Parts: sequence; structure tokens; C-alpha cells
Amino acid sequence: MAVDDIIAEIEKLSVLDLVKLGKALQEKWGVSAAPVAVAAGPAVGGGTAEPATPVEEQTEFNVILTGVADTTKKINVIKVVREITQLGLKEAKDLVDGAPKPVKEAVAKEEAAQLKAKLEEAGGTVDVK
Repeated sequence: MAVDDIIAEIEKLSVLDLVKLGKALQEKWGVSAAPVAVAAGPAVGGGTAEPATPVEEQTEFNVILTGVADTTKKINVIKVVREITQLGLKEAKDLVDGAPKPVKEAVAKEEAAQLKAKLEEAGGTVDVK
């Protein structure tokens, strides 16, 4: 039997039969084809798909300085960057001048919100990703 013949026969199966076939093949050879079965389900159309796995909530955030809203407040932003990062004056100034740049990476959501508020209060524009 040619591969094209096998594919033609598989195309004739219902979604429920495809799921049964996938499980039988997994048991027969001791492999997992979950991504293939999920991807093939919607392409065939009709029937119900298996529920998607829940997406994990993001726990680490990056605070990124995108710029300074008003150039007269640049010194204030540099001061806050120094406070947050413990960088020297030149390094903090270079970070502010080179925006967009990350100020702090892999921080908790609450800390990211506090840092964003501090930087925005000083005159910076900030993204949290």
C-alpha cells in the first residue's frame, strides 16, 4: 500500500475515529503524538476538539525604559535608574540615553509595577513585558 493511499484513507475518517487511531498508534509503539493530533483536529473540520492546555500565567517581567517624556526631567530619570539598578552615574546616563533598554529583568509583577510607577513619576516612559 502506497503512502498516498494511506493518506487518502485517513482523510475519510471522522474526528472521533482519528482520535481513536492516534491513541491506538501511541499504545502500539509507545510514543506520544499529542501535538499532531491537536493540529490535525481543526484541519479536518467538524466534531469537537480536545480542550487546549491552560496557558501558564507570566510570573517574571522585564521593566524597559523606552525614553524620557520631557528632556528637562532626564536627570530625575537617571537618578531613579541609579537607585533601581545600583549603577554608577555614567552607566545610568548611558542606559537612559540608549533607551529603549531594560532597567530590570525577571522581576515579580508587583515589583515591576512599582518600578514603572517610579520611573514614570520621574518623567520616563516605560513598558513592562
